[in-house]
Amino acid sequence: MDIVVATLAYCLLVAGLFLGLWIYYDRRDHARFEAERRHVSFQCVRCGHLYALQGEHNRSNCALCGQENDRLRF
Repeated sequence: MDIVVATLAYCLLVAGLFLGLWIYYDRRDHARFEAERRHVSFQCVRCGHLYALQGEHNRSNCALCGQENDRLRF
């Protein structure tokens, strides 16, 4: 094997490794950002308190009075 071919193969291997790591961490960070960004809004039917929770919730208890409420749908 010629030294030029070996050097080229090594450079391509390193470049592929860095490209794979870049894609992996980009997708991971994007998924984390989307999870933090997503909020669900609620309004208490008893006391009228508006509040939001992070994540996917269909029902939640009010922090002020404890009433269980459905999520707001727009």
